[in-house]
Amino acid sequence: MTRIFQAQELEALASFWRIHRRDGVTLGFTTHDRDLWLDGVCHRAAPGMVPSTIRRTAGLDDDGVDVEGVLAHDAIATDDLADGRFDGASVEIGVLDWENGDHAVLYRGTIGMVSEDGAGFTAALRSAKSALDADPLPRTSPTCRAAFCGPGCTLPATRFTHEVMTSSIDWANNSLRFTGAPAADIMRDGWLRWLDGPQAGLTMQVVSVTDVDVRLDVPLDPALTIGTRALLREGCDHTIASCADRYGNAANFQGEPFLPGNDLLVRYPVPAT
Repeated sequence: MTRIFQAQELEALASFWRIHRRDGVTLGFTTHDRDLWLDGVCHRAAPGMVPSTIRRTAGLDDDGVDVEGVLAHDAIATDDLADGRFDGASVEIGVLDWENGDHAVLYRGTIGMVSEDGAGFTAALRSAKSALDADPLPRTSPTCRAAFCGPGCTLPATRFTHEVMTSSIDWANNSLRFTGAPAADIMRDGWLRWLDGPQAGLTMQVVSVTDVDVRLDVPLDPALTIGTRALLREGCDHTIASCADRYGNAANFQGEPFLPGNDLLVRYPVPAT
C-alpha cells in the first residue's frame, strides 16, 4: 500500500534529493540533521539545502524547480561546478520518513543552469516535460546531423575509441601527447574522457591537433601527471567526403550535401563577356 504523507498532524519527515552525474557519480542529500541511507545511497545531512515548492501539472509546460543551498560539502565544490561535473545531471527530489525509511519521489528532472552566489549556489532544474520543447523535425543541412558513432550514424563506437595514457603535457597550449593513440590528425573534432587522475569522468573536446599533440577545450588540472589513462574517440567533420572516403558510410549520411542553398535564390543573370 502506498503511504500518504502528511496525513497526520505530526510526522517524522525530511526532504531528500539525489544527483546522478553523467560521470557515474551519485550524490545524496537530506534536510535531516544526520546522514540517512536510502536505496543504497548515503544521503548526507545538509539542512542548508532547501528545495522550492514542487508543483506538478497536467499541462505541457515545464514543471521547473529551483534548489538553493550552501557549498557545505566537498561533494559540491566550486571547482566541480565550474568544471561542469553537474551539468546535465539527473535529479530526484522527494520526502522520507526518517524513522522507518518510507519515501516517495515527488520530482524528477535534470540540472540546467547552475549559478554561484558567494558561498552558496542555485540550480535550476528541468522536468521531463522540457523534452517536449525540442523540435522533432530535422532541418536540412549540408553536413551530417548524426553524432559520430551515435544513432543514425551506425558506426561501432568500439572501433574508433582508444584507451591511451598521457606521455607528454604542454601546459602553455593545453595540449597532450599519448601512448597508444592513433595519428593525431584523425582525432580532430573528437573527444577525450579521463579514466583516472584529478579530472576522472570529465569529457573534453578536441579543438585542434598538430602532428603529434591534441589540444583540448577545457583547462587541464595542474595535478595531472604522465601515465594518466583516458579514452580517446576519433573525430568526424560531418562532411559527405569524410563519410564516404574515410568511413565508407555514405549510405547512412544524415544530411543533404547536394541540396541548393539560399544563395541560389538571390542569383541574377549577368551579360556574357
